[in-house]
Amino acid sequence: MTSADVLVDAFGRIQEVVHDAVAGLDPDELAARLDPAANSIGWLVWHLSRVQDDHVADVAELEQVWTAQGWAERFGLPFAVEDIGYGHDSDDVAAVRVDSAELLTGYYDAVHAQTLEFVRNLTDDDLAEVVDAAWQPPVTLGVRLVSVIGDDLQHAGQAAFVRGILERAG
Repeated sequence: MTSADVLVDAFGRIQEVVHDAVAGLDPDELAARLDPAANSIGWLVWHLSRVQDDHVADVAELEQVWTAQGWAERFGLPFAVEDIGYGHDSDDVAAVRVDSAELLTGYYDAVHAQTLEFVRNLTDDDLAEVVDAAWQPPVTLGVRLVSVIGDDLQHAGQAAFVRGILERAG
């Protein structure tokens, strides 16, 4: 197994959790919040998708799927097109209302496809390349991708947790 194979597997696990977390939920369930300051399932999945899209497109030197494939228009959210959800407050979270689980998974799947197209052929030398020298130590491509995987898995797990609470609450 190569480093690229490990990355492909890790991103595939995110996709599985995303699909499981939103499958069959209606717009109200996707927007439900456990308390007024909590993140909804819809916001969590939108945000993790935006982060992956933003970060991978940046290092791959590609246009984000969000704009290239018209997802920004399909979602119709009241944010700037470059917004990825970082720093959102409670009102911003409440503004993320989606029409269906399929919209969320459709966008995530498109991001996932672009991600796999990029990571599938990476070499160990590629992963050692510095992609952000503004940090100490400088951030390599491998560190950036692992960071995206870690962040996305946390948010996908949070979405699955919220779903479980909502299901048990009836």
